Amino acid sequence: MTMQDDYHASRRAHIEEQQRNRQARRRRETIVAISSVTAAVLVVAGLVGFGVYKFSTMKDSGSTSAAPRTEPSARGSGDASGQGSGDAGAPIAGEKDWDTKKLTRNHVTTPVRYPMTPPVGGDHAAVWMNCGGVVYQKPVPDVNAVHSLEHGAVWVTYTDKASAADVKKLGGKVSVTPYSLMSPYQDQAGAIMLSAWGKQLTVDSADDPRVNQFFTRYVEGPQTPEPGAPCTGGLDER
Repeated sequence: MTMQDDYHASRRAHIEEQQRNRQARRRRETIVAISSVTAAVLVVAGLVGFGVYKFSTMKDSGSTSAAPRTEPSARGSGDASGQGSGDAGAPIAGEKDWDTKKLTRNHVTTPVRYPMTPPVGGDHAAVWMNCGGVVYQKPVPDVNAVHSLEHGAVWVTYTDKASAADVKKLGGKVSVTPYSLMSPYQDQAGAIMLSAWGKQLTVDSADDPRVNQFFTRYVEGPQTPEPGAPCTGGLDER
């Protein structure tokens, strides 16, 4: 074998060794890549499984330990607070309704001629009648009472045709109901009348179920022009 043959043989051996090294490196890289992908898949699968487990346990816990939430009806259902049990969505039979957009709300210092009796809205005095469950034994000024209605109060009025028992029962209801007031009113058409801003109802008895309905709906109800305004700190003429 000549020196030239030795050179070519050594060259081929070197090239073959490099090829074997490259193949071995590729196999290692492939194994590492496959291992990394497998590990990532396992991690994702584990996270998904854990999430499903947590969701299932939370769902089971919520369905077995928590009672369904029931929204209370507005103003209770004739409990110790003195509120009524009427359906807030149903119309109240016999109720009169005025367009609140036409009821002006200016503060005035002069008498006001109201188109309804008792008044249910319009210009009024700058000071409201105290209406934190107040029962007045004598008539109160219209202009101050209307301001109370603007704050969300219900005003109960009665004539001498109302029975003493009805007056007592209504007074008991008003006295435990914030944002309400009661007073005699001899010029009104009905024996007992309930007024809120833009709303009015006439009844013959304190036991009429519409009394509770009216309180339920209109004590600080959706008709209130100034929700959250006070019913104390005003005029008090007891």
